[in-house]
Parts: sequence; structure tokens; C-alpha cells
Amino acid sequence: MAFRHASRRSEYRTPFGAMPTDGRVLLYLDTDKEADNVTLCYTYGLYDFSYQEEPMCHVKDYEDRKRYEVRLALPHEPGLLFYWFKFNMPSESGSVTRFYVAEGDTPDGSGRLSEEPPRVGPEEDKYPYAFQITVYQRGYRTPDHMKGAMIYQIFPDRFARDSEFSFKELINASPREERIYHEDWYEDVDIKGKPSTGYLACDFFGGSLRGITEHLDYIKSLGIDIIYLNPIFEARSSHRYDTADYLNVDPILGGNEAFDELSRKASELGIKLIIDGVFSHTGADSRYFNKFDRYSGVGAYRSYKTGEESKFRSWYSFYRDDEGNISYESWWGFPDLPNVDENNLSYRNFIFGEGGVVDTWTSRGAAGIRLDVSDELPDSFIRQMRDTLKAKTDGQGMLVGEVWEDASNKCSYGSYRDFLFGRTHDSVMGYTFRSTVLDFLCGYIDASVFNSRLEGYRERYPAESYYCIMNLISSHDVPRAMTLLALPEVGEEREEQQKLKVPEELVDDCARLMQMAYAIQIGYIGACCVYYGDEVLMEGYKDPFNRRTYPWGRLNGRQEENLELVRRLAALRSENDVLKTGFYETLYAEGQAMAFRRFADSCGKDFFDNKIENGSSNILLLLNRSADILYFDVKDGKQVSLSENGDVPLAVEPVTKAVPGAMQIGLPPSSFIFVVY
Repeated sequence: MAFRHASRRSEYRTPFGAMPTDGRVLLYLDTDKEADNVTLCYTYGLYDFSYQEEPMCHVKDYEDRKRYEVRLALPHEPGLLFYWFKFNMPSESGSVTRFYVAEGDTPDGSGRLSEEPPRVGPEEDKYPYAFQITVYQRGYRTPDHMKGAMIYQIFPDRFARDSEFSFKELINASPREERIYHEDWYEDVDIKGKPSTGYLACDFFGGSLRGITEHLDYIKSLGIDIIYLNPIFEARSSHRYDTADYLNVDPILGGNEAFDELSRKASELGIKLIIDGVFSHTGADSRYFNKFDRYSGVGAYRSYKTGEESKFRSWYSFYRDDEGNISYESWWGFPDLPNVDENNLSYRNFIFGEGGVVDTWTSRGAAGIRLDVSDELPDSFIRQMRDTLKAKTDGQGMLVGEVWEDASNKCSYGSYRDFLFGRTHDSVMGYTFRSTVLDFLCGYIDASVFNSRLEGYRERYPAESYYCIMNLISSHDVPRAMTLLALPEVGEEREEQQKLKVPEELVDDCARLMQMAYAIQIGYIGACCVYYGDEVLMEGYKDPFNRRTYPWGRLNGRQEENLELVRRLAALRSENDVLKTGFYETLYAEGQAMAFRRFADSCGKDFFDNKIENGSSNILLLLNRSADILYFDVKDGKQVSLSENGDVPLAVEPVTKAVPGAMQIGLPPSSFIFVVY
């Protein structure tokens, strides 16, 4: 093909990937010999965009094509720069204008010819695609302790009771008529609620922060550096995304003293805590809105209803419906979750001011905050959150956003969002990583597409954020991976989902795929995030079945074996810094086979120019997703190819030591191996 630009190849674009403000980038385009008036088209900005054109210089002739180049100075302010190429071609009518645009899922970022230019407006159907350069704030840094970290996510009510658990005390801690209390830890989650209320996610098992504290040694055995806690603030529901009191831990979880103890003992083991913050809405049953008058003082609801004064009244937006009833803006129309106005200065002072939410929890030992529904918070609110968090933690606080899509070019509310440009999040939850990995393991895409998608994210995300992205496989908001890997066919009814279980004949296959998923988490760039129970192959479809209790004391042999494997691979990462911050290179990605390596440079330094102090300087991960035995030929730890056959024993261990030179490794179906040099 005469026309070519490949954004991930240095001969067409350098440097690679996202760039700092005021940087320089060199772009090349190869064209047909008959093309002329070759022009770089680009637009840049974030909330507003400027469209520009730059003539390209003809710099080289090949036998079948010409090469053009342009040196582009990047903007002074963070934002997105989209580009494509325009040129004229001869036709029967004289001359026609054509475009070279980006294309999805190409291994090297190459594009295609188009008769029309890309669409890049935030509310446009973005096709054809444009090439993208993410321009981030020069000097953007994320905490080093989050780069390549091991994270354990816990849904607090379902992880562990403490040794002094009392069912009577559980009920007395916060008795409410709509609540359901499970005396049996191994009972299934509620799906109906009480007859008088219906389902409200108000069933409790008595998991607590002290239960977590008592299991810190178990958590540390998984190589964990950071615990991410789903909401712990006082709330009506068991999920606690309906915050009732931002300044106090729910009494059912043990109150503030239990958090202080967890924070202290976790710190002694070198484990940091990230807490979940829900700032786009509160609970209707809260001391701020206080719709049901369960809290002392005048809440916003009563203030609007009676005219009494309330310092919380301005946080919410009330109105009367057509029948004169009190109504208010709420999250996705759920009346139990009234929206707050994040631009209200009184509310912002409560969150960011002295003695406010951020101040309170950082002083208690929280090392970071995960922002629920980041795309529903104003960019200015997130910027203030980042500034406040960093100021309270000497710059070391971690701010993670819940963003499900590509966070580098996320659009919501009619605009691109300021998510990964160095002014808001340190990073985001890796739902894009999850979907890509599971698509590959479920057989929906092959290794080439798998690699292309991951390389696309690596290209678009600043390295500071990409190395600490929270790469997950399961979470409280999605079906557990063990269940999804069985490719279930199930409807939306809870009764049907509750009965869903991986068929016995598929359990071994799904377990092997779960191990492959975990190996990818361990080997790939980013923070490896394990949702509690995934290490023992817990099952469960959508909420609430992905939030079942951890099966303490009831692990079967398969679960015990998987737990031991998780520990071994976690130790591999802990003992080899190159798996945390090393360089990355794909070595093979075709069909159902994938191989990549993490490595130090020739000076023994990592991607961030720091000396690799611990472990190997070169580690490969080989993956066989197929139903057949595959033989990998490995040369000097830098080249990988496949053989049609081999005469070596099949690899049965997850890790093997190697020396430079040629070697062959036979991998059984649905398996992996780390090769350590």
C-alpha cells in the first residue's frame, strides 16, 4: 500500500504516545507518487477546538511511493490533538481530495484512505477516526507507590466478620425496619427485600473493618500493597453508595475506631488504604437531605417543605411537579439518591475545607480516594479534589476515577473531559483492560486484536497514569470473571441470575482461564487489582451476586490450588521490579498465541529512568489461549515465534528460569508461563 502512516511505529511518528505540553512531534506520511498538495490537518483543545492545516514537506522518494514529513509543536495547554492527512489525487474529472485517517484494531496504529475527513466533535459519531495525541501537563507525576502496585478490592460487608462478632450486636448497631440481617454467613444474598419496602439492597452479613484487620496477614500473602475499600461511610444500604454521613464510618462496620485500627495495622505491613468517595449524590436518608427525619437537625428536604433554615438546603435542586408534589433532581432518577450541586461553594467547602471530608480522612490515614462516577462530576470539582488531596498528603495521595471507557478521550455532558491530562486523576479503574482481556479469553477476539487494543490504550494514556491504572478482572459493578468465562446465557431477572453457576464440566476450563487472566494482570503494565474472592474462583453474575460473602473455611481443593498459584505469581511481581515499572514490548500476537516482555534498558533502568534494584531485568509472558498444544521458540529473551511441532516436555510450572540463547517451550491448551532471564 503506497499510503501509510502508523502512529505506533517510530518511522512514522516520534516520540511514541502521549506527550507533555510544549513538546515536539515528528510525523511522516507515505503517499502514492501521484499525490500532491499533501497537508497535515489537525484540531486541538478540550472544551473548544481550533482547526488548522500544515503543509508537509516532501523528503524522500521510494520506487513506489513518496515520503512527507512535518514537525509539529504541541499546544501549551493540556488537551487533545487529533490529526489526519489530506491530499489531492488525479481522477478522470481532474483532481479529487482524499484523506488518510485512523483505523481501529490495527497492530501498529496504521490507518486507511477515506473520501471524507474524521469526525471528532464530542457529540459527533466519531467515524472516520482521527489519530490522537494526548497532550498532558508538563511535570505531571503520579505517586510511585501506585505504579505497578498490587491492589485488593474489598466490599466491606461481605469479606469477613471479626472474631468477636455478635449477631445481636449487629442488629443493635443500627436497627431499621427495612434492613435484613443474615445470621448465617454462608446464606445467599437477598434479592427481594421486605414485603413492605421491596428490594433496597439493605441486607447485611456483618463483615466489618475489624474483620479486614484480622485478615491482613492473608491479604499481605497475596502481595498486596493497597487495599481499595468500597464505601465505608454510614449509609442505609449495604453497598453504601447512598452516603448518610461523610465524616463517620458506619457503626455496623465498627465505626471510626475500627478504621483507625485498620489504618494503623495495615501501615505496619506496608499496606495503604484507598477509600471510595461518592460526591455526585448523597442518600435521601442522610443527615444532609434527611427525607425521613432519622437524623437530628433540619435537612434539605424539610427545609424546602416547611421553609425552615438548613445549611444543606442549597446543595440540592428542588421543584414541584405538575401535581404540586415535592420533587428533586436525583441520580439516574432514583429518589433514594438525590443529586448534589458540586459547584455549590458551601458543599465544596464541606468536602475540601478545613475539617472537611478530605481533611478528615487523610488525617485518619487514608492514602487515596476513588471517585465514584467521575464522569458525573465537574472537571473543576475533580481538579480541586486533586489539589486538596495532594496538599494533605505531601503530594503522595492517590486519586482514582471510575471511568468505564477510554479515559483519554472520554466525553460526557457535551464535552471532552479533563481526566488524564495531569490536572485531575492519577489514574482510573481499568474497565477497558478488563473488557479487552475477557474478550480474548472468551474467544471473541484473537491475539492480534487483543494486542492492538492494549497498544492503543498505551499509546493514548500518559505513562504516569498508565503505569498505575487499576487493572481489574472483576468488581462490585460487573459479573465475576469466573462466571463470565463460562459464556452464560442468562436473562435480567434476579431469580434466574441467582441460580447461575459454572457447569461442573466447565469449572476446570474456567479456572485455567482465570489463571491466564491473573497472569496477564501480573505481567502487564499497571496496578494489578484483585476483587476479593477472585483468588479462590468465587462466582456470581451481576449485582448483588458479585457481592457474595468470602467462603472462609469452605475452600475446596481447586480453590486452594488457585490461591496458592495467585500467591506464587504475586511473589514473582513483588520480587521483580521490572514487572512493576519496566519497559514493555509485544513479541508475538497472532491467532490464539501471545507473548510480551517486561524489561530494563541497557543501563539496567526502568521506564522512568530509575535503577532496577530487585530481580530480573527481562521477563517474558507466553500465553496459549487455543485448545491445542503450542510450541514457542524463544531466542535470547527478545524474539518469539511458533513452531508447528516440538520435542520438549510440556511446561507445567507457571514460572521457569532461562539463560540467553535459543529455547523451545511447549504450552498446553489454555495455559501460560513466565520466563525469567
